[in-house]
Formats: sequence, C-alpha cells, structure tokens
Amino acid sequence: MLSIGRDLVDAILAHARRDHPDEACGVIAGPEGSDRPVRMIEMINAERSPTFYRFDSSEQLKVWREMDAADEEPVVIYHSHTATEAYPSRTDISYASEPNAHYVLVSTREPDSHEFRSYRILDGVVTEEDVSIVE
Repeated sequence: MLSIGRDLVDAILAHARRDHPDEACGVIAGPEGSDRPVRMIEMINAERSPTFYRFDSSEQLKVWREMDAADEEPVVIYHSHTATEAYPSRTDISYASEPNAHYVLVSTREPDSHEFRSYRILDGVVTEEDVSIVE
C-alpha cells in the first residue's frame, strides 16, 4: 500500500494539470528504506509529448545523485496519462527500473475529475495497490 500525504497528491495533480496536454513526470524522494514519500521533485518530460514521457537524462542523473547524497531513494515515480486511464502502458512497464518504487499514474483525460492510482512494477509484472491519503 502507498501511504501519501494529501499535499503531495495535490501537488502531483497540479503538476499534471499544468503540463496537460503533455504528460507530466517526476519523483517523490524519501529516506532510504522508509517507504515514506516526503520530497517532491518535478522533472522535465524530455519528450514533451501527450503520449509518452522520458526523464531528461542529465536532470535524472543530477536528481539521483542528490538523493544518494541525502540518503534518500525514489519512493514514488509518477507521471500522467492525458487521454487514457491511469494504467501503465507497455512502455511504462518496460522502463520501470526501481524495484522498491511506487509507480503512480494520474489521468487528466477528464477536465473536471482525475484518476490517481499506484502500482508496483517488478520484472514486467504490474500489481495495483491501495492508496492511503493522509491529511
């Protein structure tokens, strides 16, 4: 189960709406081994695409180094889908490389509502998990 603060959920949704119609993406870091998302890092979608996202490689290297230096790890890796449900695509599954991360997807296909879902993706297997939003 992903336990995440309301402020972080709201920040992810705001980022996704702001970048729409392109996919938004980012990371929420937390203390290593804690499974606790704490620090949100909005990333640049290097593809600038409504159907695909990719972290900018130099930005990703910088962010991962910062996390290492702070004894943090990527607890949540998030991105948005702009025209489809919040479910990992084949591409999303193939790029999932953090075995301990929660992969959060937000759908912005409906202007007045959203889907917010979380998955574990390990060795190509997708498992949806419950999300507990804490105030």
